[in-house]
Amino acid sequence: MSPARPFSICVYCGSRLGAQDAYADAARALGTAIARRGWRLVYGGGNVGLMGQVADAALAAGGQVCGVIPDSLMRREVGHRGLQELHVVDTMHARKQRMAEASDAFVALPGGIGTLEELFEVWTWRHLGYHDKPVALLEVAGYWQPLLDFMQRTQAEGFVSAEQAGMLVVEDDAERLLDRLAVDSTGQAGHYRRI
Repeated sequence: MSPARPFSICVYCGSRLGAQDAYADAARALGTAIARRGWRLVYGGGNVGLMGQVADAALAAGGQVCGVIPDSLMRREVGHRGLQELHVVDTMHARKQRMAEASDAFVALPGGIGTLEELFEVWTWRHLGYHDKPVALLEVAGYWQPLLDFMQRTQAEGFVSAEQAGMLVVEDDAERLLDRLAVDSTGQAGHYRRI
């Protein structure tokens, strides 16, 4: 972590609100909790869906928010113009790299294929030794349980080791999750567990 900036949590989440109010509630709770700790939110820079919810909540709680968005999405007017930092980049690859470099830990809220891709990329990078930052899921209303079940299947079938699976921190409460990320960022391994 750079001494020039606060502890920074990268949040991956949907550009849609999803079918349950619990998803937006969790996004707001996480954004608020990050800000109240004096930490910085790093996210995809959008003002729509869960992305807008997590950012607006962090801002409302007095937090610092850094968004990173590709120019193509900015031109569609989905970029959040109320942030302290909004970086407009050329590509999705540049977006993900910049977000990863600016962050000390990663959290996935409910989302679609983009959220899943981002989650699996940073989890894979950790496994391969490209970083040692915590990677986590905030479980909301059972959303991630089918994925966790599938990950148990990948272990049973010999494709994922217990060590790889153990890198994923899973909690169903934003405050508990952030507590664990603060500990895990000191070098202790995260824990994969079924909720």
